[in-house]
Amino acid sequence: MPVFENYTSMLVLMSVLFLLGYFFIAMEHVVKVDKAATALLTGMVLWVCYVYVAPGIVPAMHDFQIWLAETTDQALLTSEGMRHKVLDFVVNVQIIEHLGDISSILFFLMGAMTIVELVDVHGGFNLITDHIKTRNKKKLLWLLVFITFFMSAILDNLTTTIVMIMLLRRLVSKQEDRWLFSGMIVIAANSGGAFSPIGDVTTIMLWVKGNVTTAGLIPHLILPSLVSVALPAFILSFFLKGELSPLEDVQKAQSDYEKSFGNISTTTVADCITPTDKKIILILGVAALIFVPIFKSITHLPPFVGVLLGLGVIWVYTEFMYHRKRNMEEHMKHRITRVLSHIDLSTILFFLGILLAVAALQCAGILNDLNIFLDTHVGNIYIINVIIGAISSIVDNVPLVAGAVGMYPLADVGVFAQDGVFWLFLAYCAGVGGSMLIIGSAAGVMAMGLEKINFIWYLKHISWLALVGYLVGALVFVMQEFILSGGVLPA
Repeated sequence: MPVFENYTSMLVLMSVLFLLGYFFIAMEHVVKVDKAATALLTGMVLWVCYVYVAPGIVPAMHDFQIWLAETTDQALLTSEGMRHKVLDFVVNVQIIEHLGDISSILFFLMGAMTIVELVDVHGGFNLITDHIKTRNKKKLLWLLVFITFFMSAILDNLTTTIVMIMLLRRLVSKQEDRWLFSGMIVIAANSGGAFSPIGDVTTIMLWVKGNVTTAGLIPHLILPSLVSVALPAFILSFFLKGELSPLEDVQKAQSDYEKSFGNISTTTVADCITPTDKKIILILGVAALIFVPIFKSITHLPPFVGVLLGLGVIWVYTEFMYHRKRNMEEHMKHRITRVLSHIDLSTILFFLGILLAVAALQCAGILNDLNIFLDTHVGNIYIINVIIGAISSIVDNVPLVAGAVGMYPLADVGVFAQDGVFWLFLAYCAGVGGSMLIIGSAAGVMAMGLEKINFIWYLKHISWLALVGYLVGALVFVMQEFILSGGVLPA
């Protein structure tokens, strides 16, 4: 097995490589290398580095000691044998576990994206956009923000972002305008997901582990979360002037997009199915997405099982629908097998690479060391959470929250008790903080992939709005707790 004696140097190298990869992702438009390629390269290189550093890290892990006791007679274990066991643990336990978690996210993404794309290409979203008549930019901004914020709490921020950007394509044709609205959708989706136990993966994690409850989360976080999106929307509304292009022009552009599926006719599939079929597909699509958190709470199975179950139902319905329409030419039929070929796989691969990179940092203990550093040198729970929120805009918020949960055991009373101030504020900061950079949240990464939003453009136009909303929302939370505690701030 490869061995590297200077473990500290290797950990520093891993951190530098991650930051370097992050830099090239951010500068994608300059270096002319797709962000998915950079993310995959970064993730794979970090795991290679971790294999070299594992002999100095893994033997001290509690999980490894349990696994070793179950699989090996330690009295017969030699030094060389221990190294082989470490490699076996890395390859057959750690990588498999992380790949399982990541795969569940990727399959969920593919299922949700396919459902939304299927509804969109069959004209299901037209039933919604046809009722949005305003072409005033400010009014449309507030309408999109309002819908996204509350939809995210019911579904989740990732699914909501997919749905809203698909709707946005039906409403806005100019790229600059669509990017601005997409940026606000990311902020609204993350803020809406933060106050709901099923709205964001971190709140789901804290909810499942018992650190927070629905009764504690919603009353304490709905106001700060609302402020964190309302303030950026209020500021941005001052910069939005004039009217959008006529809706007819946008619909023509969308129709041209649908023809890119290979249809050489001037007629789209949406023109060939009845309004009833459109309604049924829309209802099935929305029901399948809303069903996911309900399915998870009932069966305790991962969300990707629920979304793929819904996809299977829609798949069967569309097959029967096309079977009835014998007069429709075959090239007009947008079966799911055809829609799947147009799913943005580069976004999926970007997720895979960046999540594997973060997993390598987590296995190496770098993220845990970061949490310990904050606890030792900062101490104040409010400042710690604000910093965690800021860091979550750079690295995935899941391992950061997992590290915090591991560092601070659930207590019976105080700030670390169930629904304690620390856990509630952590849910807000980890959920909302990711909006400050476009790759800081799953919603942002999805928007980046679907709309090809430039990292630097988002940094210039949206990040400062997200930062203002994040900090003011955090201040609202602190003031709220100060008032609720009778003038004594819990610490």
